[in-house]
Amino acid sequence: MATNNAEIDDKKYIDQLLANGERVTLECKKARKDVPHSLWETYSAFANTDGGIILLGVDENLKEKDISKRFTVIGVEDAAKIRTDIWNTLNSREKVSTSLLRDEDINTLSYDGKDVVVINVPRATYEERPVYINNNIMRGTYRRRHEGDYHCPEPVIRMMLRDACDDGNDRMFLEHYTMDDIDIPTLEAYRNMFRVANLEHVWNGLDHKEFLKQLGGYTVNRASGKEGLTMAGLLMFGKGLPVRERFDNLRMDYIDKSNLVGDQRYSDRLTYDGTWENNIFNFLRLVLPRLTRDLPRPFKMNGIVREDDTPQKKAVREAFTNMIIHADMMIGSGLLRVEKYDDRFVLTNPGLLKLPLEQIYAGGESKARNQRMQHMLRMIGYGENLGSGFPLILNAWHEKHWLEPQLIEQSELMQVKLELKIVNAENPYGSPNEHINEHINEHIKLSGRQLRIIGYISENPTIRLSELAAKEDVAKITIRRDLDVLQKEGVILRQGSTRAGRWDILKH
Repeated sequence: MATNNAEIDDKKYIDQLLANGERVTLECKKARKDVPHSLWETYSAFANTDGGIILLGVDENLKEKDISKRFTVIGVEDAAKIRTDIWNTLNSREKVSTSLLRDEDINTLSYDGKDVVVINVPRATYEERPVYINNNIMRGTYRRRHEGDYHCPEPVIRMMLRDACDDGNDRMFLEHYTMDDIDIPTLEAYRNMFRVANLEHVWNGLDHKEFLKQLGGYTVNRASGKEGLTMAGLLMFGKGLPVRERFDNLRMDYIDKSNLVGDQRYSDRLTYDGTWENNIFNFLRLVLPRLTRDLPRPFKMNGIVREDDTPQKKAVREAFTNMIIHADMMIGSGLLRVEKYDDRFVLTNPGLLKLPLEQIYAGGESKARNQRMQHMLRMIGYGENLGSGFPLILNAWHEKHWLEPQLIEQSELMQVKLELKIVNAENPYGSPNEHINEHINEHIKLSGRQLRIIGYISENPTIRLSELAAKEDVAKITIRRDLDVLQKEGVILRQGSTRAGRWDILKH
């Protein structure tokens, strides 16, 4: 009997699915006569992770190491009955919490005369998750990992439940936290930026408490009549001690591993050390300038004012803002971490992605967990319009021909990591400062800070060590190491005493 083109296409499609074996988005089940009970665990796991395809009528020999021999297509005896049983179970809502499938998501394909039922399970939206079975949200919620379905940990389930609320996380009223817990210098620094960005705004005339109310940082609980800070208000502007008391799970950490000399572990660090009030606004305004100061800054004047807010600086600012507004601050081991290397920035926040990766890369939609913080930052010019933030980052990196930014969901760690590589896509192993170093000596590779030191010296040959350290906001010992490197390479030379001498630049 002749085989028609549709059957050939069906077989080719199934062969392609099986070529790499079972994986995070593919599950095979024997299912000769009936719908297997384990199908619903896989349905829940796929729905709560990245979606996937289930093949009914395919047997797997787990002992077979050769992938090409591991699977045997045996077919199902009555495909129509199996499909009907699946639909009946979905529509009854007694087995599964949510029916995600459409008519086109369940199909019968032919493979050498055998019927294979193919089920395409989409990723559930954040409003639909968690998808669970057996009317048991804690024991019946699964996630997919590698080739298996696993019970979803309780912290992830609770995160999904929080995410299902469209009003965001940071609206939460914090009983017993009042204006006494606000760090007034932090709030005043924010209000100065707000005033510059919104000169005629009516909120500029409000007192601190009323100003915070308008921003969503202070509220009145209508049920109890009590008033106090919201989660957004305390985290953004709170004193360090109350922030740590209420959110003892959360840490903010910046580490600079660029421009290292010798056995240095890092050249700069900002963590909980008692020298700053540990709130998110302070973290942002202390770290962001350090993060972006090595980025290329073309000389451009607007009248008598130099403009150096490049697309790349805006992109890093957007990435920092995204890290804050998409973080789940209530996860048990939350970490807002920013790392700087010679060739990349890495920003990490607690929580998993609310939207699929492809949707984030495409832009057009944004679902922030911390909508009040998002509003606070947007009012001072941090954060793009709805859904345009990640495309802005991509475009800025493409403009420089740097490697495409990578957004990575690390499910087991319950965190999301963004890598921004400052490396040419056509020469990923080259130095990001290669083009700058050429004018000094083609055999000398200097760091961004060392190049800036040369610039300071060219402007002021008598500049002191303490002045260089202040300009770079690093310890004097770090500058001394850089000067030693520059002298060893024969780039600069010290003439005269430490107090009364001067620097000469030997190589241009």
